[in-house]
Amino acid sequence: MRNRREDAGKKRSKKRGRRNCNEGDRPNPHGFPGKFGIPRQSGLIEELKSTIVFEPEFRDANALRGLEEYSHLWLIWEFSEAVRDTWSPMVRPPRLGGNKRVGVFATRSPFRPNPIGLSSVKLEYVEQHPSLGPVLHLTGADLMDGTPILDIKPYLPHVDSHVEALGSFTEKTKEYFIPVEIPDELLEKVPADHRAALKKVLEQDPRPSYQNSEERVYGLSFAGMEIKFQVKDEVLHVVGVEM
Repeated sequence: MRNRREDAGKKRSKKRGRRNCNEGDRPNPHGFPGKFGIPRQSGLIEELKSTIVFEPEFRDANALRGLEEYSHLWLIWEFSEAVRDTWSPMVRPPRLGGNKRVGVFATRSPFRPNPIGLSSVKLEYVEQHPSLGPVLHLTGADLMDGTPILDIKPYLPHVDSHVEALGSFTEKTKEYFIPVEIPDELLEKVPADHRAALKKVLEQDPRPSYQNSEERVYGLSFAGMEIKFQVKDEVLHVVGVEM
């Protein structure tokens, strides 16, 4: 296994596209400009809509011929905000409370020797944009705006789905969610087509696992809005929506 630092230049030269690219007039409908609030795994929030815009050299419709015959895709991408010169063999998964250490290769932590991510997403359709070329419209992604996509591969149900697979500690946390309360006057500030996705994002409890102050007000940037919230008595309360 090669270390990321040795191949950094090579990898960066092979970026296939950028999810949620704001190039031209193509903003992402459910964008995350920062890491805070992004779902911890792909597929957790099917209501999240995303787009992939290709770099100019890869805007060839022939490269996507036949892609729409698949319902789901694998995205291979770079943790562009987690690139470091060093790495640790042990990490602390958030869903274990941020205290228990496990091996980095037994997790999907972004802090890896090679900061590569893998996401399974649903392909809704392929748009032929007049200036941006082919644009992929997806649901269920877990990426930040502008995340470099290194490759795209079709999901093959007969080999990629393993219903008997074991999920270690994630078996105990996969159903986790926190109740969310949004006052009607604040919910009205959220565009109707963003409400379901926003609620699902908040139900995942985006707070760092080591922060549980009931007095602290958190800010989540989502789809051009700043969502303010507090968590009291294990219920998340939205206290502000700023456009």
